[in-house]
Amino acid sequence: MNPNKALWEKGDFTRMAETMRKSGEELVAKLDITPDLEILELGCGDGTTALPEAKRGAKVLGVDIASNLVAAGNRRAQEQGLTNCTFQEGDATDLRELPDQAFDRIISIFGVMFAPRPFDVAKEMVRVTRPGGKIVMGNWIPGDPTLVAQILRISSAYTPPPPEGFVSPMLWGVEEHVIERFGAAGISRDNISFMRDTFTFYADYSPTEFVRMFREYYGPTMNAFEAAEKNGKAAELREELENLFNSQNTSPTPDTLSIPAIYLRVTVQC
Repeated sequence: MNPNKALWEKGDFTRMAETMRKSGEELVAKLDITPDLEILELGCGDGTTALPEAKRGAKVLGVDIASNLVAAGNRRAQEQGLTNCTFQEGDATDLRELPDQAFDRIISIFGVMFAPRPFDVAKEMVRVTRPGGKIVMGNWIPGDPTLVAQILRISSAYTPPPPEGFVSPMLWGVEEHVIERFGAAGISRDNISFMRDTFTFYADYSPTEFVRMFREYYGPTMNAFEAAEKNGKAAELREELENLFNSQNTSPTPDTLSIPAIYLRVTVQC
């Protein structure tokens, strides 16, 4: 079983996703989504980018490893009357339930970068894309000074070492690794392009409250706090994160949130 299932079913990522809605819509607006497209959203969560794609008329299938997020996505699509958007459980490393060359676009924004076996992930994405179709990924960048990379850096200092053979998800934010993985799936370097973009988290509460949300609802940070508590360092971890969040908040008022994070956008022409 994919070990990520338990991680992403832990807590309630929908609470975090609420801070991502506006930027999700802004990102989709850049992707040339048209009504004739059939889109596979991988690692879709509860539909932060899948639903905006469906609102533009595309037929969208969202696939996620976490059953609670799949249920939440289907609920949101139903509430918004989007009959052209459905969600189902699946593993990006093995999409055996999906046929070859079934989609015009494969889109994964901060999704499949967290799946294990990245070469299998790349192979599967290429397999289910139609000739002439595109794969678009949004991936966090290792060592980047902005929010998400720094959250993961700080949290990792409080958690036990990863198991042997673990491959950091952040390597999807390194161009050379992306080229290698898609190259193994038959994609030439000339068909892969990169750009850096900004994804901003918005909320009507303070950065300190955002830290609390990460602690209570975001699986990786929940694990970091659980490990820190065993070592008597939970207060130290909280303080580090609060300092980070407050220092990067660009909102004009301290009780609201606007924190930008840089990511690598990958486009693969199949």
